[in-house]
Amino acid sequence: MIWLLIVSFIWAFSFGLIKGRLSGIDPVIVAFLRMAIATAVFLPFLKLRGVGVRLVARLVAIGALQFGLMYVLYLHAYRYLQAHEIALFTILTPFYLALLDALFEKRVQLRFLAGGALAIAGGAVVTWHRADGASLTFGFFLVQGSNLCFAAGQLFYRRLRRRFPDGIKDHQVFAWLAAGASVIAGLITLVTSSWSDFTPTLPQSLVLLYLGAIASGLGFFLWNLGATQVNAGLLSVFNNLKIPLGILCSLVFFHERTDPLRLLASLGMMLLAIWMTQAKGSTGSAPIRR
Repeated sequence: MIWLLIVSFIWAFSFGLIKGRLSGIDPVIVAFLRMAIATAVFLPFLKLRGVGVRLVARLVAIGALQFGLMYVLYLHAYRYLQAHEIALFTILTPFYLALLDALFEKRVQLRFLAGGALAIAGGAVVTWHRADGASLTFGFFLVQGSNLCFAAGQLFYRRLRRRFPDGIKDHQVFAWLAAGASVIAGLITLVTSSWSDFTPTLPQSLVLLYLGAIASGLGFFLWNLGATQVNAGLLSVFNNLKIPLGILCSLVFFHERTDPLRLLASLGMMLLAIWMTQAKGSTGSAPIRR
């Protein structure tokens, strides 16, 4: 659980950096560079001996789905939705996690579904705004596609992790995940982006380096590692914890404003959801420890 909590704070802080420092930069290029930097960070740890072609192919496919395609759909939705609308629609990720886990494991954990529903409510408390406009429906489905990619990728990695050959550690194969995402995002830039217009300033380049190495590289690695050590219910809760934490970081570090009562209520609901998914009697998937 500690890894998920650390990443939640990293990603919460990243929201303000992206909004305040990278406005005006092509978001698809940003997505590609973040994952390319993440690939470079973990490339020195890559283990080739003992890792079969089939495992590599599955890791690349999971990375392309969980990080690459997720980014493409998520960023494309900004053409049709406001930022607060996207934030609202991403709170459905825990519900998809609970449903997909029930489908994969062929059993329904009511405790996990209830925890996911409470996490959705906790996210809605601080992100709800009235959404109008003809493009709302299309944007909504783009975000839901992004949510499904991220949720499915987490569960696929959990299941694949159980079948790792002896001696293979997570950090030794993460570069394959990041590479899969880089390939997808890179191909999209060839169609949608103009590299000749990409002229970031030095501060923006430093922010991109931080986002790629820490938020995307270390963040996604620790997130997937943490996902193998908790049950699906707790994992679904942490998928929404970053929403109130992001607002809290914006208040403290970036001097934005929000309703403090709604923020406190959201945090309280998140903590209750965590307690529900960790309470005795939970029969979620056993942690993987190596």
